[in-house]
Formats: sequence, structure tokens, C-alpha cells
Amino acid sequence: MKQKLAPEFTPVVDAIEVHLIGKRKAITLTLAAYFAGGHVLLEDIPGVGKTTLAKSFSQVLGLDFGRIQFTSDLLPSDILGVSYYSQKESLFVLKKGPVFTQFLLADEINRSMPKTQSALLEAMEEHSVTIDGTSHPLPEPFFVIATQNPHEEVGTFPLPHSQLDRFLCSFGIGYPDRESERLVLSGERGEASFGSVLLGGQRIEALMDQVRSVRMSDAMLDYLQDVIAFTRESGLFDYGLSTRGALALTAMLKSWAMLHGRDYAVPDDLQAVVASVCSHRLRFREGVTNAGRIEDALLSHTRPDA
Repeated sequence: MKQKLAPEFTPVVDAIEVHLIGKRKAITLTLAAYFAGGHVLLEDIPGVGKTTLAKSFSQVLGLDFGRIQFTSDLLPSDILGVSYYSQKESLFVLKKGPVFTQFLLADEINRSMPKTQSALLEAMEEHSVTIDGTSHPLPEPFFVIATQNPHEEVGTFPLPHSQLDRFLCSFGIGYPDRESERLVLSGERGEASFGSVLLGGQRIEALMDQVRSVRMSDAMLDYLQDVIAFTRESGLFDYGLSTRGALALTAMLKSWAMLHGRDYAVPDDLQAVVASVCSHRLRFREGVTNAGRIEDALLSHTRPDA
């Protein structure tokens, strides 16, 4: 069943799509992850629009924007900041790093060493960072979009499972279809104005609360648990969804329902988001990770109650 966005969110997706033509599903998944309170990992080849999506998203929602270009020599302090002694003030002063922002673009995160990658763990999980033993809260709402090049590229370091699991969802942008690419090549994309924020402040907080209040029937919960159990019991995967992964799937499908104008979840919501939530958490026993195959396996072996 083709789902239609609620009228409030159509202008938001339209404004971003001006810069990322033909990628409506990717834009909507990002919006769903944001209102679910999670973070997004974009994995794809360079040049397909990962950074464009991040920048456009922050502008449309009016979020303070910070960017970190990850490189092999980047240090944790380059992300978090440092405390230094100010002789003028006779005390230690915190020089905040770029992580102190509402919206953080962690560009090419897998080009940095694992120690530097892990510097984001506390920030993503706790929305705070610890520097020299002192905890510092981050601005709210705090949201991370990380981009990642394919692992086979030279100079990349695979993200550890503990880091991957902090991302609510992961997906690729992919090549544009022929019609969308023609608009890009011909320069007929149109213009988007970010002079006014389309969603912001108190409305964003209200929408996040609205996601948490989305209802799930017993039949819907049965379907959700059947999918979770299949990942653990089928024997197809190295390991099934953790409790964190199960909660991520729940939050994401609730957010998807809210974006489509409902205060209750239906099986189509789960089916729309399951690949993005599970593709970076599950790996087939033969060592292959493929979002399409994972989606087919989960949805072909589980059925919602009529």
C-alpha cells in the first residue's frame, strides 16, 4: 500500500527534494529517524548526495549545524573539545568542539581510527560528553547524520558493532532514476528557499512526544515480535536483533506512522522501515550484509495477522 505523507510534512520533504531529486524515501526515512530521537548512518559511494541531504535537512528544520570531516589523523579532542588553563581567569576553561551543536554531520566517519570513532558513542547515547572527568550536556535536540564510504575503499576503518548499534537506521542514497537525473543534468531542479524554518522549536518537541504516543494493537505487537524472533531463531544471521535494536525498530515504525498522519501503527509502517533499521545490525552467516536480502528474508517469513 502506498502511504501518503501528512500535509504538515509534505512541504518539508518537498523543500529537501529540490536538492536531492527523486530521493523521497531517503528524505522521509531521515525525518522519521529524527522525530524518533535517533541518528542516521548513510553508506554509499561518494557523490550521490549524502552531504547534500544532511545540509538541506538542517536548514529546513532550522537547526544549529556543525560538521566534522573525519580523517585518519583526527583526534577525539578535535571532536569533543579540550579544557585549558586560562591564566587571565585563573581557572580551567572548556573550549568546545564541533560536537556541541544540534545537528552534527560526521562526514566520512569510517576514515578515522576506531578510537576517534568511539568519541561519538557517549554523545549519541547520552547527549552529553565527558572531558577531563566533567560531563557537559549537548544542545537539544541532538542529532547525528554520519556518512560512510564502502569498506572496500582504501583508507577506511570499519565501524565496530557497538558504534553501528547507536545508529537508529542506516541506508544508502543510490543513483537517481533516469528522469530525476535528467532534471539534474539540465539544470531544471528549481530553487528552494530556506528563508523561513518549516518546522522548529516547540513544534519539533511536540512531534517527538507525538511519536511516543503512537499506539500499537496486540496484533501489531505480535507481528513486531514475530519479526524480532525470526532474526534470533531462524539461524540465518550471526546474531539477532538486540533489545536496543528491537526498540529502534519500534521507535522508527511509530515515527513513520506519525509522518503519515496516524496515531496508530499498521504493518505497512514496519515493512517500510525494517530494512533501514536492520541492515547494519544483521549479517547473514555466510558473511554477506545486504539490505534488500535482509528485508526479503524478514518479510517473506513473517506475516501480519489479518
